[in-house]
Amino acid sequence: MAGDDLLRRLQIMELVQNWAVWRDAGHWDRFATCWAPEGRMMATWCQAPAAEFIRASQEGWAKGVSILHFLGGCSVDLAGTRAVAQTKMTISQRAPVHGVVVDVVCTGRFHDFIEERADGWKIVLRQPIYEKDRMDPVDPAARLELDPDLLARFPEGYRHLAYLQTGIGYDVKTDMPGLKGEKVEALYAAGHAWLRGEPLTWEE
Repeated sequence: MAGDDLLRRLQIMELVQNWAVWRDAGHWDRFATCWAPEGRMMATWCQAPAAEFIRASQEGWAKGVSILHFLGGCSVDLAGTRAVAQTKMTISQRAPVHGVVVDVVCTGRFHDFIEERADGWKIVLRQPIYEKDRMDPVDPAARLELDPDLLARFPEGYRHLAYLQTGIGYDVKTDMPGLKGEKVEALYAAGHAWLRGEPLTWEE
């Protein structure tokens, strides 16, 4: 791998890592630098331009919403000034569900459409892929019963996360990409088109 190519990949990986560290630490000014001006976030609880997502995250932070991100391996596809990065991740959220404090852990990938701008690599769109999740009471002796009808409203990959988020007042999107299926295949196709220099075609 040529030195310049390796440097660019490392810069993109650093961008992905900065996103998670700065967002979870509440370093909002630094977090804002991860995004292109037209950047957009597609989360279960918020699908919005980056600036609006940052405001919503700040509001949640002030109210005690606890969402943390842990990153794993990162794969970067490069084409000129464009890139698609896929990063293994885990979303961890703590909140009360039916009066019982629980942790939900959701495993998946960040699928990022990234472009090099005058001030460095920036995220143009982040679309998580939700693969599987689980919910556990923080107190292992606590008894928790979920509403099976509400749980079944959400895709398997993030149904417990969505259940928790719905319970604390969020309007959760119900058709996010999972490990398999038409939705994730369409996301991959949009990524390939992005790398070919075509306009971003992924939509809500």
